Amino acid sequence: MAATGFMILEGDNLSNIFPGVVCQIGEYFSIGGKQSFVIMVSLIILPTVWLKDLSLLSVISGGGVLATLILLCSIFWNGAFDGIGFHEKGTLVNWKGIPTAISLFSLSYCAHPVFSPIYTSMSNRKQYSKVMIVSFFSCTVFYALVAILGYLMFGSKVLSQITLNLPVNKISSKVAIYTTLVNPIAKYALLIMPTVNALEDKLIPNRTQRSFSIFIRSCLVFSTVIVALAMPFFGEVMSLSGAFVSVTSSIVLPCLCFLKISGIYGRFGLEQLLIGGIVLVGILSVLTGTYTSSVEIVRHYYHF
Repeated sequence: MAATGFMILEGDNLSNIFPGVVCQIGEYFSIGGKQSFVIMVSLIILPTVWLKDLSLLSVISGGGVLATLILLCSIFWNGAFDGIGFHEKGTLVNWKGIPTAISLFSLSYCAHPVFSPIYTSMSNRKQYSKVMIVSFFSCTVFYALVAILGYLMFGSKVLSQITLNLPVNKISSKVAIYTTLVNPIAKYALLIMPTVNALEDKLIPNRTQRSFSIFIRSCLVFSTVIVALAMPFFGEVMSLSGAFVSVTSSIVLPCLCFLKISGIYGRFGLEQLLIGGIVLVGILSVLTGTYTSSVEIVRHYYHF
């Protein structure tokens, strides 16, 4: 679902840059701009998914890190020097949006399936803990800065993707949008790799059938394209993914597994109380976030 969000993000931003684009196929069939851009980007991403060497993927993903830094600088430049300013005042706390906020926040920290492939592919695995600390700290700082800039620049009018708020005629806006487009292309393959490995371990035990491997990886890419075309709602899809999947796999299940394997399950103490509180908050987040995002998706479909 996170990979699907990448596809939706690409379609939204490209259609914002090139509005009114329509792909005409034959006399009676046409594809809208956003849908055609999603398909085009999937064809660009497809060769990166075929790569088996994770060290090559890390180089590609490193470009995504650089793009993220450029994006942050471009957004700041847009507000400070291109006339937008930092004067907007929105509602500081929107209580109705809390379930969605928790879901999106959880999604931002749920790259756990990627951790194992990263660890096994590192040349110096002793540096793994430092890599995790630096990564999580950097992400937290970046998320906070973008949130603050978005609130000060656009207030309550900020969209699910801040690049959609930026005026496309400004150079800083174009830099921000284009670097946003680089991120999914750079990170898609690494994100989907755990799913690829799980499927190939099940379907190709000896890992010698290269053509079948390419077929599986291509099907995964096209499956995300189909979902992106069917549900092109970035914020809602990301919120649903964060609530239904991310909170469950990154908060609830790890706590329950820890209780089981540590041998403290069934006893009562401060540690069990804290873990139980985390599990309870996680379950509430799953229920409220899933319900809220599902309702929003239905509203988009039926326009009510």
